[in-house]
Amino acid sequence: MRGFTLVELLVVLVLLSLIVLAMASALRTASQTEERVDARLQQMDDLRIANNFLRSVLGRVSAEKTTLPVPQGRSPYYFTGTAGTLAWLGVMPARHGAGGLTHFRLSLSDEGALVLRYLPWSGAGSPPDWSAAGSSTLLTGVTAFDLHYEDAASEPPAWTPEWSAVDHLPSRVSLAVQTRTGAWPELAIALRVLPGTDPRSNGPIFGGSIR
Repeated sequence: MRGFTLVELLVVLVLLSLIVLAMASALRTASQTEERVDARLQQMDDLRIANNFLRSVLGRVSAEKTTLPVPQGRSPYYFTGTAGTLAWLGVMPARHGAGGLTHFRLSLSDEGALVLRYLPWSGAGSPPDWSAAGSSTLLTGVTAFDLHYEDAASEPPAWTPEWSAVDHLPSRVSLAVQTRTGAWPELAIALRVLPGTDPRSNGPIFGGSIR
């Protein structure tokens, strides 16, 4: 009986090699697609968590003023806003800690992490000691972080990268975050200003007042 020739065997091997190569390429493409989808879902989850947390702590800003001497042209409020750092006095949600008035500072670390530092408020006569503050990393892999502040007292309302008003607080804060996997949708958080409290009290806050 006549068998396959060497040329026929070579043709069959080449065809099998092409089929295996096509299948390997398809599997690799499917794996890369799955990784991209997972990365996108993780990014959306990180955005949701950071968005909800920032809205909960930044959406309740205290109008408490310091009783310490304030230099001319400086704000008496516990609020500092620059293009890369935001510090304010707000309310720590009870589910994240002890609750009550808390100093917060949001900034980008040298390692590219978006870090929120927090420190319990100890009274209007005590400046925050950030060396004793706790910290929480909201996001890693950040390549750019920009802040803007809306001044609703001007007409028309204007956005600025530096907050310089000394007699009132901004109405909204905008956060632009760029990561290695892409840019986040810009977050614009409205500030619900809480009235100043009794400096002698620093207990938990319920419904915007201290008890």
